[in-house]
Amino acid sequence: MVDRAQLADFLRRRREALQPEDVGLGRGPRRRTSGLRREEVAALSDMSVDYYSRLEQSRGPQPSEQMLAAIARGLRLTSIERDHLFHLAGHTAPTRLGRSDHVSPGLMRVLDRLADTPAQVMSELGETLAQTPVARVVFGDETRFTGMAASVGYRWFTDPGARAVYPEEDHPQHSRNFAADIRTVYAKHGAKSRAGAMVDALLEASPEFASIWQAHEVRAHHARQKRLQHPEVGVMDLECEVLVEPELGQTLLVLTAQPGSESYDKLRLLAVIGSQEVAASGLDRGAE
Repeated sequence: MVDRAQLADFLRRRREALQPEDVGLGRGPRRRTSGLRREEVAALSDMSVDYYSRLEQSRGPQPSEQMLAAIARGLRLTSIERDHLFHLAGHTAPTRLGRSDHVSPGLMRVLDRLADTPAQVMSELGETLAQTPVARVVFGDETRFTGMAASVGYRWFTDPGARAVYPEEDHPQHSRNFAADIRTVYAKHGAKSRAGAMVDALLEASPEFASIWQAHEVRAHHARQKRLQHPEVGVMDLECEVLVEPELGQTLLVLTAQPGSESYDKLRLLAVIGSQEVAASGLDRGAE
């Protein structure tokens, strides 16, 4: 059962404790609210202000697990706080064994300060957990996928559209990289894990994956230099920096370009597109 009063109180306390600087927002001279505003939490959680406000007012429907996960990310909750949120809402807290969809607050704090940079938090199985606006412009909204399709490695071998972000001549190398990534997780967790189920599905669905898998390639890391393409700006030469959160098995990928280069100018243009899309989505949410 939902404990609506305690749920509302917990959400309100966590919102008031979270400062604008904690999520990469400016404080502004007219701010009088202690902590964040409701509309700011709603935007960070990718939901309407009305829906979030009803939760803080002890009314509205029981939030789904998906909504709770989004709120936990928006409020930058720790794993323990996230579990508490689920319990108050009448749900069993997601297991942390071998997987966590809850982004580390530390990684989220870094991500919040990279709003004008392509960056995203990934699980060890290649699932995108959070993205900056520019990353959504470059890669599309990768957080919308569910099931095995949430893994970029699985999509690479089963969905031709997943390859559009990379120049075609680079595809063979990326295929080997993704297969090696999946093998690393498979070796860590075993044949009965989610990685094991993914390997079985890919062996059946993709002859290309089956051929690469048979070669049994492993590698410690990918090259820092990457080439990405976008229909608005064409091909970009970028460098990929990686920050690792070992406890949850998550990584923060940050893409940058050499200042003054053509690729740098292209990224700046995509950052403008990203900011425009964020502004538009904020207006859409406000109209709900």
